[in-house]
Amino acid sequence: MVENHLFSLITDRDPNRVLFALLKDRYPKKVKKVERAIREIRQGSRIFIGTGCGEPQYLIRHLVNYPYVRDMELFQILPFTIAKYLDEEGFLDRFTLKAFFVSLSLRKAAEEGKINYVPAYLSEIPMLFDTKRIGLEAALIQVTPPDEHGFCSLGVSVDITKSAIRNAELVIAQVNPQLPKTWGDSFVHVDDIDIMVPYEEPLYQTIPPALDETARRIGYFVSRLIEDGATLQVGFGKIPNATLSFLKKKKDLGVHTQMISDGFLELIESGVITNKKKNFHPGKIITSLAMGTEKLYRFVNNNPMVEFRPSEYVNHPNIIARNDNLVSISTALEIDVTGQVCTDSLGYTFYSGMGDQVDFIRGANRSRGGMSIIALPSTAKNGTVSRIVSHLSEGAGVTNTRADTKYVVTEYGIAQLYGKDIYQRVMELVQVAHPRFRKSLMEKAKEHHYIFKDQITPSKEDWLALERYSTDLVLPDGTKVHFRAIRPSDEFMSRNFFYKLEEKSIYYRFFQNVREWPHEKAQKWTNITYGKDMALVGIIQDKEVEEIIAVGQYAYDPETPGYAMVAFIVRENFHGMGISSFLLRHLEKIAKEYKYKGFTATVMEENAPMIHVIKKRYPEAEFSREGGGIFFIKMDFDASSDEVAKESKKKG
Repeated sequence: MVENHLFSLITDRDPNRVLFALLKDRYPKKVKKVERAIREIRQGSRIFIGTGCGEPQYLIRHLVNYPYVRDMELFQILPFTIAKYLDEEGFLDRFTLKAFFVSLSLRKAAEEGKINYVPAYLSEIPMLFDTKRIGLEAALIQVTPPDEHGFCSLGVSVDITKSAIRNAELVIAQVNPQLPKTWGDSFVHVDDIDIMVPYEEPLYQTIPPALDETARRIGYFVSRLIEDGATLQVGFGKIPNATLSFLKKKKDLGVHTQMISDGFLELIESGVITNKKKNFHPGKIITSLAMGTEKLYRFVNNNPMVEFRPSEYVNHPNIIARNDNLVSISTALEIDVTGQVCTDSLGYTFYSGMGDQVDFIRGANRSRGGMSIIALPSTAKNGTVSRIVSHLSEGAGVTNTRADTKYVVTEYGIAQLYGKDIYQRVMELVQVAHPRFRKSLMEKAKEHHYIFKDQITPSKEDWLALERYSTDLVLPDGTKVHFRAIRPSDEFMSRNFFYKLEEKSIYYRFFQNVREWPHEKAQKWTNITYGKDMALVGIIQDKEVEEIIAVGQYAYDPETPGYAMVAFIVRENFHGMGISSFLLRHLEKIAKEYKYKGFTATVMEENAPMIHVIKKRYPEAEFSREGGGIFFIKMDFDASSDEVAKESKKKG
């Protein structure tokens, strides 16, 4: 139990009787029995009910069971208690539930048409109350016992509650000592409460969902996008929890989010979340709602590190944008190959809600150094349906436009969409779709004239399997180069790389003055059979802008069984920094996994730097002239400089 500092009721067999007496003595005109309180609500009232784990369960139960209540409209974001009554006989004759979010507990009822969904951004719901677009005759809320100054805390459910209190004609508060006292803009004075109903009971708890392999893989890829010092917005569910579980090695993360859950606790306790790097509300977790277990409620109780504020503040895009390096992580039901996202419906069936997603995506996209991420499994219905689609389902609503979508992450990798054309978006998204659906998505994209008619379909490779080949190299000047397997979506980036090369570099690599790098060439260069062939790109990144500065590759050499032909090319302003030697060693390591015995290479005699790199790595490489000033070089892995050094060490 989270104990309030003013009331300790464990000494009495009936703590609620003591609580009632104490409050009745202080506020004789406000404190009433629950039956009297419910009778004060007029027939036909529009009633706001507190959110989620902060909902006043005792008041709700008595409202539903009071036989004379009829024609009531109930407004709530996350109904838990009400959801249990939806199938009871006569409930829908007496109540209409209008939910701002279709949670798991409401989905069956939504499919059956038993509830009404109100699509609205969380940041704007208070304005709907303030302007009387949604009028409220009553508000049922939950608060802590008042302190010596008469202030009660709204505890774990501040969100849109303060606006409801301002605008409701009748405010009835369940006073519950087990509700945590939270800091921030979370207080309401007893003068703003019409009726107080003392009743102590445990808060509703939500157990973190178990993580499956898909969620873990998505969490890993999302974590790759998060830098030290970032400020996070993370929702509730498997994918957000999986993401948090992969952030244990990050440093000085901050939090500005609509809701906190148990998933944050380990990162706070281990010192990963410190909020020290936040430029806005430094040192503070800013949130509006808490949903989780007793451990979470104990943590937020009277904790000045966590400030609860109303949704119109926490979720306002302009407020969100004031946080530098804010990363918004949300999910979706489906996304089309151009980047349109649907979050709240499956076709004509409402399945979720607008929630905080659009608010945070727009705020994050305007944050200095910020970014928004849509993370979702690649399939649904046990793998039979692709969540990445050629077009959104009939009846599906567009939650986020193409222009809002920056990053999309599935268990197959990261798609970067921001600033890219439709062709590039299709290639990025097909690449992270489930391999089973990539071909059909490409065919549909061709029908829609989104991509070239001759576009090669991305392979069925699992990008996470190729992640083991990813590595970094820090250059002498401190620049970090990230090396990874080349991807079909690198086509345009590879073209930009080619056109920045000098003629001499191109001539050394292709043995002719190649002046054009059209789509036909570029797509063949970026579509390979991984393993048998391999191509690595070296990438530097400035903020969110990536640029290829080196390419190293090998391909099966049919003329020399057991060997692969190797080649690499590095942009001129990065020559002499060890990149070619690094690529050669790394490609050798990969080739060994695929049982190659060595490399071959065709090199111009005047290409002294390439020859130097090869001789340094393979001192015993065989050189033979082929005419025209060209060497054919054969390199055995067993005779690499590393192997030679090992043998020398053994003999010594």
